[in-house]
Amino acid sequence: MPALTLREILALDPVRACEPELLAGHTALDRPVRWVHSSEVYEGANFLDGGELLLTNGFGLTDADEEVRRRYVRELAARGATGLAVEVGRSLPAMPAEVVDEARRRELPLLALHRVVPFVRITEAANRAIVARGLSGRAVVRPWGDDHTAALLADLADRAALNQPEVEARAALAGFHPGPGARLIGVSLHGTRDVSTVDRAVRLLGGAGVLRAAFPGDVLALLSLPGARPGDPVKAVREVFRKAADPGLTVAVGHAVSATDGGWLRWSDTLRAARTTLELALTVPTAEPAVPDGPVVTSSRALALERELTRGGLDANRERLSALVHHTLGPLLAWEAAHPSDLVRTLETHLRNGCSPTRTAALLHIGRQSLYQRLERIESLLDLDIDDPDLLGELLTATCAHRVVRGTGTVVRRGLRTVA
Repeated sequence: MPALTLREILALDPVRACEPELLAGHTALDRPVRWVHSSEVYEGANFLDGGELLLTNGFGLTDADEEVRRRYVRELAARGATGLAVEVGRSLPAMPAEVVDEARRRELPLLALHRVVPFVRITEAANRAIVARGLSGRAVVRPWGDDHTAALLADLADRAALNQPEVEARAALAGFHPGPGARLIGVSLHGTRDVSTVDRAVRLLGGAGVLRAAFPGDVLALLSLPGARPGDPVKAVREVFRKAADPGLTVAVGHAVSATDGGWLRWSDTLRAARTTLELALTVPTAEPAVPDGPVVTSSRALALERELTRGGLDANRERLSALVHHTLGPLLAWEAAHPSDLVRTLETHLRNGCSPTRTAALLHIGRQSLYQRLERIESLLDLDIDDPDLLGELLTATCAHRVVRGTGTVVRRGLRTVA
């Protein structure tokens, strides 16, 4: 089904109640309308993305000179506005002739609204109709999910050209209403076509809202946790998915973002972080042993270093990372090539766990004495003290880069376009 047109917008009851008169652009009534905005900003149209019908009470045009008025219309047309609707009779007694002339020159539909109707009624009715048409007509091949929700999640994950009112309206139609102070967290799952894992996790969280949909091979979700909830929201989400996810599943959790600060781009950020983290979790060996017979549950926080090292793609960074690894860990690599050992992995695990012998030995399933022997060997080969704070960043980066470069190279079927 095609997008809603300007002609159809004019047929809506709140618009008809304004007694609109078309003064220019008679041949452009079948242009699609992407969104309806109201604004009294007359210094330019840079806030438009294209495809909008703009409503204004005309106050800023009353004292403007002819060239300012013409420039205003030219800029709207240049930004791809679908039309301009101006309220006349209050702030603006009549439509200025130069505005009509410029609109005709630019073939920009120009409407004079002769009766006062609150713009909020018009935008609410029009944008609701636009969203409903867009959702019902969207050709999304996602056989395992609700199309409305899947379309919104896909657009957010791909950072499609959206705006905040559109995102909020589409989320509301899907029943997603983040409250004041809510924290949003993106989650991406691989190995299932079923959203029930997400639903179980949401029940365990208690009071969380969710947008979730299945894609070919993956499930994508955006969780909303109440702002008053105590504790670390990312850690809470990881813990519930460790309980809710079946063995064999891989779950990646994005970072927590405010539902209001930064708008829809922050919604997109956490979903994209979850997707990027999932791809790394599927292609790069884990830094620590996985829990036997359990799911792999990680987060963008846990793989922050891996994400930074591969920003722009692994292939683009492979040569640089290999050089870093050999420069920093060359003697260890030479030793491991000649002797059965696990020194590089031991070093990374030790560094990632605050150089705690107890924690490192437990994770590697070896005794503390065996660990001490490995650490002494590492220090001897590298001729340094691995507890030196000045070396922590370099050593941890190099050991992580080594694991990334020797990644499994597993090719995973993806339901969403890869993001970075």
